[in-house]
Amino acid sequence: MAKEKVLVTSALPYANGNIHLGHLSGAYLPADIYVRYKRLNGDDILYISGSDEHGVPITISADKEKVTPKEIIDRYHNANKAAFEKFGMSFDVYSRTSLPIHHTTAQEFFKKYYDEGLLVEKKSMQFYDEKAKMFLPDRYVEGTCPRCGNEEARSDECERCGSLYDPSELKNPKSKISGETPVLKETSHWYFPLGKFQDRLVKYVEEMNKKFGWKDNVLQYCKGWFNDGLKDRAITRDLDWGIKVPLDEVQNKVLYVWFEAVLGYISATKELSKQRGEPELWKKYWQSNDTKYVAFIGKDNIVFHTIIFPAILMAWNDFSADKYTLPQNVPANEFLNFEGKKFSKSRGWGIDVDEFLELFPADTLRYTLAANLPESKDTDFYWKEFQGRTNGELADILGNLVNRTFTFAHKHFNGEVPRCGKLEKIDEEMLATINEYPKKISGLIERYKIKDAVFEMMNLARAGNKYFNDSEPWVSVKKNKEHCATTVNICLNAIYTLAEVFEPVIPFSSVKIFKMLNTRPTEWSECGSVELEAGHKLNEAEILFNKIEDKVIEELVNKIGSGSAEVPEKAEEITIDEFKKVKMKVAKIIAAENVKKSDKLLKLQIDLGNEKRQVIAGIAKSYKPEELIGKKVLVVANLKPAKLFGLESQGMILAVDSGEEGKVKIIEIDESINPGTLAK
Repeated sequence: MAKEKVLVTSALPYANGNIHLGHLSGAYLPADIYVRYKRLNGDDILYISGSDEHGVPITISADKEKVTPKEIIDRYHNANKAAFEKFGMSFDVYSRTSLPIHHTTAQEFFKKYYDEGLLVEKKSMQFYDEKAKMFLPDRYVEGTCPRCGNEEARSDECERCGSLYDPSELKNPKSKISGETPVLKETSHWYFPLGKFQDRLVKYVEEMNKKFGWKDNVLQYCKGWFNDGLKDRAITRDLDWGIKVPLDEVQNKVLYVWFEAVLGYISATKELSKQRGEPELWKKYWQSNDTKYVAFIGKDNIVFHTIIFPAILMAWNDFSADKYTLPQNVPANEFLNFEGKKFSKSRGWGIDVDEFLELFPADTLRYTLAANLPESKDTDFYWKEFQGRTNGELADILGNLVNRTFTFAHKHFNGEVPRCGKLEKIDEEMLATINEYPKKISGLIERYKIKDAVFEMMNLARAGNKYFNDSEPWVSVKKNKEHCATTVNICLNAIYTLAEVFEPVIPFSSVKIFKMLNTRPTEWSECGSVELEAGHKLNEAEILFNKIEDKVIEELVNKIGSGSAEVPEKAEEITIDEFKKVKMKVAKIIAAENVKKSDKLLKLQIDLGNEKRQVIAGIAKSYKPEELIGKKVLVVANLKPAKLFGLESQGMILAVDSGEEGKVKIIEIDESINPGTLAK
């Protein structure tokens, strides 16, 4: 296989919290496995990531703790960098967006677009805190939803009912900064004309998929955005914390984090170039036609890496002779949950990486996560499964093969690789298996089928154990030592191959195996065919994996959720007479379509038995229109009509939280119940 020049990035995690296992399964472990494999393959590769250190979540964390944003980002950047290192992440650079080199890079992009007349300045009304003397981002305003009465709604959106509304409609708005009632005040921002790039982006995604086979979840996500139509997006905000807008006449405005954060991949590569004493090295990867750029992310970042970042780079390429390379593939993963539920720090549900690694070796976690990656659907981490994979696979299969083979080599062959004698059929078949598996595993990793590749790695170890058992060296050592020597020779060479194919997944253990073998990896193309020479001296063996006792796992299971007891949601009590005022009826959905200019709303036509109505529901992120036709649902039928995006809504669909961020499940009614039936 021809050698490639490869640029790999992993999403920049927010520096306002610790990395947990879900993060690892999404954007980091799959990328690290791919990068380690490519390095063994001899490819020219850079692996880039770092901390995303601007944006409202960081300022909110700082406000809560009464510290500066810099104290927050320094704490979590250093903590996460250390956790990544302990976990075995092999970044070439783990940078941060607070560095001057990133500020300069992002400002260059803005200034280029501003000077070329690409950006559009627009005025809008935004909440302003007169006491704090600042415009308030959405997350800094809280009030009562005009639709459902939720008292913790944001300035333009209610997360409980999914409604979107004009900020002027929010009832009892309060500033989270001062607690005062904010006023609406006019401000202006610059917008990136994303819609102008839609046709080119559609073509780009189609071409990349045709050439390189994008994952279906990524394609469907892109299709949804394209179907809704891309719109202008603001790239500035009224904040103090962030990258200043590089215009002399502009004060107290920064670049919106969604715009500048993705440019952190470029600035991080520039930082690496300076560290290596080659300031122009970054251009070899970012501005070269023969670069293969792969962006590893979780599904919540798909739009930024398949649509927004490519559009930003396309715009630069329109105005400059120095052309940036666009992602060739974006192998996004779905979410990893913890014991059946979404990770939640506030509820003590889940475990951070640094906490986990205080209890168990990194390789046991790497293997368990890799064997259960959420490549096509959400998956779960269970303590029992972790124990099962550690004990039943790493210890009983891989570790067992290594231990029993080395025991024979040291006891019966002076700790040397014995000479391979005359081959029998069983020996020839095992040698063919050793030679075959690296190619099989390579093909899977190249197609980003990491979970399948890990399965085949362990299958090779299973094959080694079966060969050992079927060859019965404990018998042949007494009756036919030459054949025993052949068995041990082939098993040692199987272990040599296993040490290399497993290196991307369990690198710390592979180092130990290579040390025991007293050798080092070959290039991947030779893996499985290069053999240890007869007479090669072996080092002493050591236990690779310790088994985990049941009582250890039982204690961990019992601790789940105990980190922070869930506080029952305090709700205002109402009387039975007040409740009776709410009329909930069964309705059949007879038509559904997306609402233009909204990625959250669907326009539904419903049959209430004796009448038909229109309802606007905030469920577009949970359901496609065609999925809803014919479903029977519960509707609040006597809700006062309201307008959303200029469309009248004559009721409200009832739904429950799905447990997945931003998504809900509608309450479906049995087919036998007629439309119009009153719920009691």
